[in-house]
Amino acid sequence: MGIRMATTADTAALLAIYGQYIDTSITFEYTLPTEAEFAARITGILEIYPYLVWEEDGQILGYAYAHRHMERAAYQWNAELSVYLDRAVRRRGLGRRLYGALMELLTMQGVLTAHALVTSPNPASQALHTAMGFRLLAVQDRAGYKNGDWHDVLWYVRELSPRGASPLPPVPLDTLPRPQVEAVLADFSGPLERP
Repeated sequence: MGIRMATTADTAALLAIYGQYIDTSITFEYTLPTEAEFAARITGILEIYPYLVWEEDGQILGYAYAHRHMERAAYQWNAELSVYLDRAVRRRGLGRRLYGALMELLTMQGVLTAHALVTSPNPASQALHTAMGFRLLAVQDRAGYKNGDWHDVLWYVRELSPRGASPLPPVPLDTLPRPQVEAVLADFSGPLERP
């Protein structure tokens, strides 16, 4: 049991977890992407950033990934994080494990700041980000409309490494030494907390 890199072979399982949230305001998408669309997202993210899954007894129970926060070159040291868990396994420490591994890998890549956008209300996600050392940076008032309501978006931020003069550009995930990546994944794997 534990964390590994996602592949496009995981698409159906990841989409099934994401589908548990499509009718909520946790995601601002209105319709569930197709498997082809979702597979393309996985492939695109893995070109640069980690896309992690938690697998237990052959079943994927959650996933987390990072992507470019904003497109302009000056933002390249930032990444935006997302995590989705099968509702049956929430509150067992899985989100903390996935996020911990994700941020460790991003730090190794040279990413300096992690961002997360959380639709309000979402007490579980708000608690996770606070527990993981994120601070609330801003509230985007009534930023999205879904299910008949306007929803605020909470913008969380966490510094991963100090900023210095002339930082080196972050490197793609696949340029990191594979043994170091595997060691990070192993460090955050293992038995989950009991419900």
